[in-house]
Amino acid sequence: MGEIKSTLELAMERTRKLAITQEEKEEIKRQELLKKATGLCHRYMEGRVPLHEILREIERMADQEKSKVKKVLLSQWVEALSLESDHERLFDGIESLRGMKVSGLREKFQLLVSEYQVERKKTEQDIERQAIEELKTEGIFGTAVVPRLEGNPKWRECTQAMNALFRKRVEEVKEALERL
Repeated sequence: MGEIKSTLELAMERTRKLAITQEEKEEIKRQELLKKATGLCHRYMEGRVPLHEILREIERMADQEKSKVKKVLLSQWVEALSLESDHERLFDGIESLRGMKVSGLREKFQLLVSEYQVERKKTEQDIERQAIEELKTEGIFGTAVVPRLEGNPKWRECTQAMNALFRKRVEEVKEALERL
């Protein structure tokens, strides 16, 4: 009677003649580096790992890997900059990997965030006041009445316009960081 082979043995027999090309090896290595860099990026951005640990981990890598991982991290951190993100943490990481201060762009971005927050708060108060007035005309009023802005079409319209305006300015800062 013949020998019964496992699925793994059958698969190994069929793929024995197949070999990975140099291009495929390089692609696998590139994907591994990308995963490693992305993992470092997320751990840092979430605050689970301090910057010095990220730098120490990068220093343990081979020279060729270091530069690739740094490049990917810089790209991901610049891309992650937004009006809602922890931009101070991201700028610290960017400065550390670049090996230079970017205080001019940091200040410009901080000013942009401040302007955005002031504008958003002002818009929020204006629309909330309008919503309260509309509710009063319908006979709904009192200290317990607090309109929900999330469902208000005017709020959505204003925030979309404001976000588009500020997004353009954020992109300008990101482009300036990438050019450094």
